[in-house]
Amino acid sequence: MSNNEKKIGGFSRNTVIIAAVVAILAIWGISAYNGMVKVEEEATTAWAGVQSAYQRRADLIPNLVATVKGYAAHEKETFEAVINARAKATSINVNADDLTPEKLESYKKAQGELSQALGRLMVVQEQYPELKADKQFLDLQKQLEGTENRINEARNAFNTKVQDYNMKIRRFPNSMLAGIFGFDKMNKFEADANAQSAPTVEF
Repeated sequence: MSNNEKKIGGFSRNTVIIAAVVAILAIWGISAYNGMVKVEEEATTAWAGVQSAYQRRADLIPNLVATVKGYAAHEKETFEAVINARAKATSINVNADDLTPEKLESYKKAQGELSQALGRLMVVQEQYPELKADKQFLDLQKQLEGTENRINEARNAFNTKVQDYNMKIRRFPNSMLAGIFGFDKMNKFEADANAQSAPTVEF
């Protein structure tokens, strides 16, 4: 060190500058990391909302099938289709920490198949005026309509949070840290074309 090099608090000027730069980078890194954790947690929480909404629909189905069966016992094929589709849909659980494209697609497909089977079940009620007037059936219809709305809202909320998360980790300079800390891009919940065209629950 030359005699002309200034000292600050006993340290050389260059040492202080390097320490300051390291401190600034460390503060930025911690802030960026915490920011990415926050948006990731929001996205995974929104995914839990999607699963909860679909589970609520699945919970309504046994009572709905039982009520319809009371008036249309011979619609065995339709009942079996709904029951089987429900069993398949509820058997697929996708952890928020492991939302791979393949698992998300499998989940979406199973829920779409259940939507279609449920749509066919609801068509059955058109043939039975007494069923359409049944108080329990009317209540289940109302709950099902509300649940379908909840599902749609939950999917939209999830997609919004995923978009926020993806933008956060892809923007520079966060993108430099995202890969290092394992923040991978998340996939949105895009409803299948078949699910979109399935019979709607309108009464």
